[in-house]
Amino acid sequence: MDKEKYTSRFSDSYRKIGPYLGLGTQLAATIILMFFLGRWLDNLLNTAPFLMIAFSLLGGFAGIYNFIKTVLYLNKKIDKKN
Repeated sequence: MDKEKYTSRFSDSYRKIGPYLGLGTQLAATIILMFFLGRWLDNLLNTAPFLMIAFSLLGGFAGIYNFIKTVLYLNKKIDKKN
């Protein structure tokens, strides 16, 4: 009986935090992808390191914007349930 209760609480907690688990990876992937895109363009256009820096900053801003937007959406969705 206690094992079922524990399993139920465990699965409920994973269900609650599940949508948040991939946000950090998504943020890092956005920054890294934009960094390598800027580096590739720098090599192509011979403008090193300007585009690499610009695209890294753009990736950082875009990643943080998406992170905040997603967290606010998920919190609003949870508040509507309660």
